[in-house]
Amino acid sequence: MRSLLTVLGILIGIAAVILTVGLGLGTQKDVSEQISSLGSNLLIVTPGSSTDSSGVRGGFGTGATLTVSDADAMASSVAVPDVAAVAAEKTSSESVTAGDTNWTTTVTGVTDDWLTVRSRTVSIGSFVDPDSTNEVVLGPSAAEELFGTTYVVGQTATIAGADFNVVGVLAAEGSNSTSDLDDIAIVSMPAMADTIVGGTQRESVNTIYLKATDTDTISAANQEATNLLLNLHSITNADNADFTISSQDSLVSTATSVYRTLTVLLAGIAALSLLVGGIGVMNIMLVSVTERTREIGLRKALGAPPGAIRRQFLVEASILGFSGGIVGALLGIAAAKVLPALLGSSVVISPVAVVGSIGIAVAIGVIFGVYPAVRAARLAPIDALRAE
Repeated sequence: MRSLLTVLGILIGIAAVILTVGLGLGTQKDVSEQISSLGSNLLIVTPGSSTDSSGVRGGFGTGATLTVSDADAMASSVAVPDVAAVAAEKTSSESVTAGDTNWTTTVTGVTDDWLTVRSRTVSIGSFVDPDSTNEVVLGPSAAEELFGTTYVVGQTATIAGADFNVVGVLAAEGSNSTSDLDDIAIVSMPAMADTIVGGTQRESVNTIYLKATDTDTISAANQEATNLLLNLHSITNADNADFTISSQDSLVSTATSVYRTLTVLLAGIAALSLLVGGIGVMNIMLVSVTERTREIGLRKALGAPPGAIRRQFLVEASILGFSGGIVGALLGIAAAKVLPALLGSSVVISPVAVVGSIGIAVAIGVIFGVYPAVRAARLAPIDALRAE
């Protein structure tokens, strides 16, 4: 029973390490797939920083330095030959009403190449006319919330006090780590600027998406777009740019770095339980030495050298560690099959983590079994035989 409880400590530690590493790798995989699903040849242009009345400066993306004119210029300019398509996007959280039902969703004003650049499709109906002021395309989640179904073409939705005709429904895209990509309402940029937002910010946009002609031309497209925007904004020093352009590769690299660090941190915390399990191994082996003192004395009296006694207890300690490692690995792998359904996140089992954890478990058994084994080997035969 003592041995079983000792193995339990190692077992829990091994399972925890495998699961934390698996969760970290799974989350990293999900984020990378979500970012890459937008297209490996996508560039994202965001505005510069903003400064409020108190002088506090926000980060990039908080200002209003990009406009529809910038997007139009990049779409039509011969200065950016490696950019195949351009789409601007302006978003606002608005309450949308359909009959007696209202739902707050992300209303997005877009230009006509938005579907192509964002790799989205319309599953029912058609996309909004780029010049219309009263058409809307709903994401499937928004359509379900407002009408209880996705077959909503021909229905009317009210946004910011204006009636919009539902002309289509986007194909389901799913969710990412921060939002539901299907909880969205798409309108034309004129409708967004004049009917929904208006005011001094009507010309500004939140994001401009650029689709390079090929993955090999990403760097060239980035440089061309940067030069054109600097000229459009009359900026001579690139260090003073009021915008930033990022690629999918940079986003994937950043996300991978963050989740790798988080995975190492969580695995380190889980590994502390292995230390506790190792102390348990040492404790049970010391008890075993005490209970078997007469047996040790008898073996030594019959000629067993100290090395044989050491090996006996080291083998027992390593078996405890190995048993805990094997059962813990099996438990971790089994839990990895169940957790994705409960957490909604992938769990990637790393063979390196599994083999490494079992190796660590055996090493813990050996390391923490050294002192009890040495203590047993040093017992004097006469004293050991006289022990009660």
